[in-house]
Amino acid sequence: MSEEIKEKKKELAKFKRMAVEIASEIHDIVEDTLWTDYDRMPELSKRLVDAVKEANEFKEANGL
Repeated sequence: MSEEIKEKKKELAKFKRMAVEIASEIHDIVEDTLWTDYDRMPELSKRLVDAVKEANEFKEANGL
């Protein structure tokens, strides 16, 4: 595997990690504080959709 591909895969992993971190925040709210932090859900959901979209676009643009 070329160095360029390795670097692109590392960058893709960063995009994916961002999405997973946001999903984890959503999970924590659902599991622990839904009734007090429910108002954060729309903003977190938007961020999650954007993060996944960005990761998928990067993946597609770089043939990964």
